[in-house]
Amino acid sequence: MNWRAAGLVVMMIVGGCSESYGESTAATEAGREQVKQEAENQAKNQEKNQAKNQAKNQTGDQPGDQSTANHVEVPRKENTSASQKDAGQLQETWLPLKPAVRPGRIQTERSGTVTPQLFPEKYTHVPGVLTFRGNALRDTPAYGTRVIRQRKLETVWSFTTSSSSWGGGAGWTGQPVLVQWSEETKLAMNLKAVYKSQKNFVEAIYASLDGNVYFLDLETGRQTRSPIRTGNPIKGSPSLDSRGFPLLYVGEGIPEKGTIGFGLYSLLDGKRLYYQKGIDPFAPRKWGAFDSSALFNRSADTLTVGGENGLLYTLKLNTRYDPGNKVLSISPQPVKYKYAIDGKKGNPYQGIENSVAAYKNLAFFSDNMGSLQAVNLQTMTPVWSNNHTDDTDSTIAVEVEQEHPYLYTGTEVDKQGSKGDAQLRKVDGITGETLWRLHVPALTVKGEHPVNGGLLATPAFGKGKTGHLIFFTVARYKTLNGGLLLAIDKRTGKEVWRWNMPSYAWSSPVAVTDKSGTAYLIQSDSAGSMYLLDALQGKVLHKINLGANIEASPAVFDDMLVVATRGGKMYGVRMK
Repeated sequence: MNWRAAGLVVMMIVGGCSESYGESTAATEAGREQVKQEAENQAKNQEKNQAKNQAKNQTGDQPGDQSTANHVEVPRKENTSASQKDAGQLQETWLPLKPAVRPGRIQTERSGTVTPQLFPEKYTHVPGVLTFRGNALRDTPAYGTRVIRQRKLETVWSFTTSSSSWGGGAGWTGQPVLVQWSEETKLAMNLKAVYKSQKNFVEAIYASLDGNVYFLDLETGRQTRSPIRTGNPIKGSPSLDSRGFPLLYVGEGIPEKGTIGFGLYSLLDGKRLYYQKGIDPFAPRKWGAFDSSALFNRSADTLTVGGENGLLYTLKLNTRYDPGNKVLSISPQPVKYKYAIDGKKGNPYQGIENSVAAYKNLAFFSDNMGSLQAVNLQTMTPVWSNNHTDDTDSTIAVEVEQEHPYLYTGTEVDKQGSKGDAQLRKVDGITGETLWRLHVPALTVKGEHPVNGGLLATPAFGKGKTGHLIFFTVARYKTLNGGLLLAIDKRTGKEVWRWNMPSYAWSSPVAVTDKSGTAYLIQSDSAGSMYLLDALQGKVLHKINLGANIEASPAVFDDMLVVATRGGKMYGVRMK
């Protein structure tokens, strides 16, 4: 792709404290040679005091000022060791990327004080799927292991939601959170008693178009606690704190109650702790929805999310969590990043509907005009940007080879008119260079009630013997009702196989393997059908129908997947 390395114009609006860039460092007294006996005794006393304070922190006691900005309580021993391991890794071997800055024709403004971020190599140690597509690379919507002998799908349970002006169930992107809680957090939360004592309990957390967030038992579909009522229809996917803390992000999709934005909720009691309004005088666009699913950075105590108002947000959370005393508090400090590529004439559609992806210190996203960019989370400044293509709501999937990120993305057919091409691309995450590009024809419904074609599903990486493949699902291929599932060689961009779908799909494909290493794909469509395919050959193995359009994307825990329809229902489906 051609892009112009023009001069960068950066206008900074910084409030609060002075900014800090680069990695933070901490001096330590441990291991220093002590020459004098007095110094040696002093070091021993300091070590004893530190050990006492650490023990207090691990038991939930908070010495000193509880409002300390960088304080994050870590309640369990396994989390403590993981946190210490991550800290050492970040300081010694897990270093920020330092790509050459080639911003293109982009202008940016920023408000707030930056907390430098470096995402850890492992997004979470918590069993489950905690954000859209599982992690910061947006490549893991399935967790655990499974045995698939019959190569069939079976509906195990269904749950009926209420309804709003947008109906019930879930729409696009509509992926649930699936989480296996720690024992101490289970006891601290407002779960029904039976689930507090249930071993290996896995909870499905599903945000609905009816404006509620539902909590269901993965195995039975029964409600595990009362729903959270936001008052606005929710189109996107919620996110859970990657540390396993009971802190939930929920983005609102339609302003049914007048205000719209995103909220952070305590799952100790279901109360909202923070609300960010989407209608913001700093934003370039006056539409305040949040379909993007947030990323929690457990190393930096931050949250990152894009808004349809055209802003990229990062929040320093200042989290305090004490499960023993049932305390969870946050004091968020938001930073807002605003941009314009080629001015408003070049890109007047700056809403971010896809979920931001990240690797190390780089965040990747596109917008409603298909302008792809990378932002350095250490400084909240652009690294590179590409000129517009077409609306890109599909979330970028990132693959890393030898610490070099590669992005897989594609466009809808929207601004092109009623017909055009979905552009499927592989992009170098360091330089922004397009490495290969495919043009797939697609149609779109224009008018008062538009329904887009092209790529709305997030691509999926092959697993096991299909590890060399990337799967793209294109909506409205050839006909308004038709769809296309493509298997593409990641290295060359050449087609390996295709399946002409009888109905189009916005739902993202999910790649899984069983214990034998056999690779499968799960693909749902607008006619309510869910298919199990042989991922190596593209052959349909089994099909079930859930009765209504499946725009939402499934999440998988072991052999169970959870997905909702536009027909007001949520389902648990087993792979057999």
